[in-house]
Amino acid sequence: MLRPERVREFRRLLGERVLVLDGAMGTVIQSYRLGEADYRGERFRDWARDLKGNNDLLVLTRPDVIGEIHRRYLESGADIVETNTFNSNATSQADYGMQELVRELNLAAAQIARRAADDVAARTGRPRFVAGALGPTNRTASLSPDVNDPGFRNVSFDELAATYAEATRALVEGGVDLLLVETVFDTLNAKAALFAIRRVLDELQIDLPIMVSGTITDASGRTLSGQTVEAFWNSVRHARPEVIGLNCALGAKQLRPYVEELSRIADAYVCAYPNAGLPNAFGEYDEPACETAALVREYAASGFVNIVGGCCGTTPEHIAHVAREVAGLPPRRPVVPEPRCRLAGLEPLNIGPELLFVNVGERTNVTGSAKFRRLIEAGDYAGALDVARQQVASGAQVIDVNMDEGMLDSEAAMVRFLNLVAAEPDVARVPVMVDSSKWSVIEAGLKCLQGKGIVNSISLKEGERAFLEQARLVRAYGAAVVVMAFDEQGQADTVERKVSICERSYRLLTETVGFPAEDIIFDPNIFAVATGIEAHDRYGLDFIEATARIRAACPHTLVSGGVSNVSFSFRGNDPVREAMHAVFLYHAIRAGMNMGIVNAGQLAIYEEIEPGLRERVEDVILARRNDATERLLEVAGRYRGEAGQKRVEDTAWRSWPVTKRLEHALVRGLDEFVVEDAEAARVELASPLAVIEGPLMDGMNVVGDLFGAGKMFLPQVVKSARVMKKAVAHLVPYLEQGQDGASRSNGKIVLATVKGDVHDIGKNIVGVVLQCNNFEVIDL
Repeated sequence: MLRPERVREFRRLLGERVLVLDGAMGTVIQSYRLGEADYRGERFRDWARDLKGNNDLLVLTRPDVIGEIHRRYLESGADIVETNTFNSNATSQADYGMQELVRELNLAAAQIARRAADDVAARTGRPRFVAGALGPTNRTASLSPDVNDPGFRNVSFDELAATYAEATRALVEGGVDLLLVETVFDTLNAKAALFAIRRVLDELQIDLPIMVSGTITDASGRTLSGQTVEAFWNSVRHARPEVIGLNCALGAKQLRPYVEELSRIADAYVCAYPNAGLPNAFGEYDEPACETAALVREYAASGFVNIVGGCCGTTPEHIAHVAREVAGLPPRRPVVPEPRCRLAGLEPLNIGPELLFVNVGERTNVTGSAKFRRLIEAGDYAGALDVARQQVASGAQVIDVNMDEGMLDSEAAMVRFLNLVAAEPDVARVPVMVDSSKWSVIEAGLKCLQGKGIVNSISLKEGERAFLEQARLVRAYGAAVVVMAFDEQGQADTVERKVSICERSYRLLTETVGFPAEDIIFDPNIFAVATGIEAHDRYGLDFIEATARIRAACPHTLVSGGVSNVSFSFRGNDPVREAMHAVFLYHAIRAGMNMGIVNAGQLAIYEEIEPGLRERVEDVILARRNDATERLLEVAGRYRGEAGQKRVEDTAWRSWPVTKRLEHALVRGLDEFVVEDAEAARVELASPLAVIEGPLMDGMNVVGDLFGAGKMFLPQVVKSARVMKKAVAHLVPYLEQGQDGASRSNGKIVLATVKGDVHDIGKNIVGVVLQCNNFEVIDL
């Protein structure tokens, strides 16, 4: 059977039955008790370094052993055997001084596995397949080996891609049927491998299935480099792997919840090959083959998997038991997810209607923040990281990073900052938008992201050829893309031009490049209004009208923009600018805008804007009057105050009744007086429970209504929840004092949501209310 026929058969069988992968190579090699002489052979007898332990070298010095192990697994029931190439890359082989052997090792390993598979297939009449294994290497592109310098890396994306490309070419030449990027503990390493694989397959004009298998290292449910299962999947999905899976580090029992999660979200076939339990005190695996097989059978019986096998500690005996256990069980059917932009930092960000609007933090941008620019120019990256941390803490769901400053080495600054961000979990949990007008800077940034980020931006400014080339690279690196409404004639400044350019870009991206529509983010250009130039009067309204038409004409795409641009003519007057941003967003979001670059810590609440100011701002944004600019200028000064004076916070609300003060504090996210007011309300209402179920819940209901109506955004909701939490924390001791220790519980409630998810806010509020009503709450 020729390779194209085998590939077709492999793809057919994935949908027909549960296929069986082989088990551990290293475990079985150890059983042969090979010595240093076996590893050296005649060829490497005088090699200057010890070679025992370099198992991949055995394909050259003891090919008989490797071939026999392959045959033992195949005869035990394996449909697929992996090549003995886990460490056959320049990075790993450098430990032995053998990096020049990468091609030879991979070619020989593929040929040995191919012969074994063909031999057993001929004898049994059943097709057998060879997976070309590409291991993770012994270095990490996302993590520093130096605890004193978290921005340092001892391997680069380009170095990894080069050695993976060399290995891939040799594996393909040697006759493999599919390529397996396995034991992924750093997703950036895997992305380099996938980048290389796609390049090689395109060069060779060959279509082979790709498998990717990640490694969850412990009970945290994350990879070594910190990603959750869903973030990992979002980060590699761009490579269109036929199979996605998990292997190593955990036994079948411990791995089960993560296999289940992957099965729930992946629109690909799913593979799982766990260890034979957990290692004992001596690093050995004791789990009997029948026990491993029974646990793996449950994966298949639950409909989680299409391929099963074994990793560390498993042997041909384990695989024989696994093959018997899964025989006859139906394979999993891949899910068909809704088209959504699925991004990732350490955690996933799936952009759907429930998010309403995604805040992209704008302050990590040297062109937009003088403070950030000064920090970067001074080399104060610790201070620059504080800016990023503050943006995320204030509610930014993505951070925009721009280093386009004439006096900077922009590429070096981008790489240094993103490497440092990767070492800060509080920041790295959100996706990154790599922002630059220079393609070289964008590409340097993409090579630092293990997650799925966003490129800002590409356009038709330099014509279709450059546009398509950059789009293909964005896709290969695994990012979404912002597309500017900009073509060969310049920036679009009318509704018709904005829509026309975006429609043209959409057709080119989806039809020529195959770019997923949900990963396209159009920026139809937000320009300053109220400039005194009549031609600018419709800029805000044009963006809003264009947004609605673009969303209708280009299904599944997103619309974004730099929100602060709209108020540029009022720079120096923050109250008016914040009002303009809130009004603009309110109307743009209703038209279909679902993302924007904003200062997440400075978003006014639409409903809270003083009515007179809001009316005049809306006149400007919506171009409702010819004299709109003049009328806004008439009142703008009173909101700014005298030149040079610090803005004074309005405290008139402090004279309101305490119940209204609490509601106001919740809606505005003000925590300065909330403990004082919660105590006053407790005394006035004579019950801490009455305070929680009365003014505090009333305030949160207002917050919920405003959020649902698009008049309040997620960062503001988070601030409100923090105020609520602070007030409740003050009241809880009084609740406990008032409870009768012998009182009967109304029941036990278990609460949980995804850690870090926005729904955690509501869960915490529900938990407090239940506790107040004498339920025992167990918060997972």
